[in-house]
Amino acid sequence: MADSAAPHDIGNSEAVAAPKNNAGAAHGAARIGIVGASGYTGAELLRLAAAHPSFDVVAVSGDTQAGAAVRDLYPSLAADYGDLRYCAYDPAIFVGLDVVFLGLPHMASAPVVADLYKRVGCVVDLGSDFRLVDAALYPQWYGAEHPLPELLGEIPYGLPELGREALRGAAGVAVPGCYPTAAALALAPFARGGFISTSGVVIDAASGVSGAGRAPKPATTFSTVDEDFVAYGLLDHRHTPEIEQATGCQVLFTPHLAPMVRGILATCYARPREGMTTDDALGVLADFYSDEPFVVIHRDAPHTKATLGANTCHLSARVDPRTGWLVVLSAIDNLVKGASGGAVQCANIALGLPETAGLPTTGLMP
Repeated sequence: MADSAAPHDIGNSEAVAAPKNNAGAAHGAARIGIVGASGYTGAELLRLAAAHPSFDVVAVSGDTQAGAAVRDLYPSLAADYGDLRYCAYDPAIFVGLDVVFLGLPHMASAPVVADLYKRVGCVVDLGSDFRLVDAALYPQWYGAEHPLPELLGEIPYGLPELGREALRGAAGVAVPGCYPTAAALALAPFARGGFISTSGVVIDAASGVSGAGRAPKPATTFSTVDEDFVAYGLLDHRHTPEIEQATGCQVLFTPHLAPMVRGILATCYARPREGMTTDDALGVLADFYSDEPFVVIHRDAPHTKATLGANTCHLSARVDPRTGWLVVLSAIDNLVKGASGGAVQCANIALGLPETAGLPTTGLMP
């Protein structure tokens, strides 16, 4: 989710682990593996899987942590994964599993997808490798030709609220980035309904430092981030084409790093159809998401902390009659709805499980 000049990327995971001794798993449980399980998204996948009624984690990898116990790296997981250890990635460990999640850096997932696609029930990639349909965009935004362009478009984009049917029975899923998740859920109802001009849309979004991943970086140390607020990726952040693809809008996207651990707040500006009021805008959101269990619409401005630990997106909107702008605000937990929770939601759909299984909707307060 980030570039080298900026500190935001959900895919800075690394790892694979030995099979978990889970003799108490329910009959018929889905056998789960995680490649890149030592990063923050991998740890979040393990947390969510521990509460999932149908998931049995049998293999986790993390090359730089191979041999280490999960509980030593993440004591918060000790109660559920006391015997689990990371192992070096070997495709033979994962072939035949029901779902394999990939929590790897940008452009690192494709070789693993080549190993596992259609050799497991579903490969759910939390990285950027299969999000963009147009292969020509990868050299421009990621600095490399795509190694498997034939799979672009075949592996569906995994934002269920905007494209659920393509995920049913899918052999692979490309989980959106965290910023695109927040922005697309805010803007898509208005763009798809013809309620806004789709050109000249502006998105200012701020994220917590966990989006930069577990690996230490000079720009994300406590002494750098604390008491600071900074924009990065000016004019060229990698999520720009993904947001445009997901929303159908031309966007000017500016991400910011906020001095908090989790959360994204996206403030999106667009020119609405003439005569739109704030009540109209809130009605557009309420109608579009009326049957969605993970979307909350409220007149008050959303708080990132309201989403902490939950797979929810909180939305609100205003129309300013003075300037003529529509403002749509979106809050998510970047590690849950913006990454691992969204991935579990997609896996549930792909496997034919209840979509809400194992996914919390209540945030942690205070």
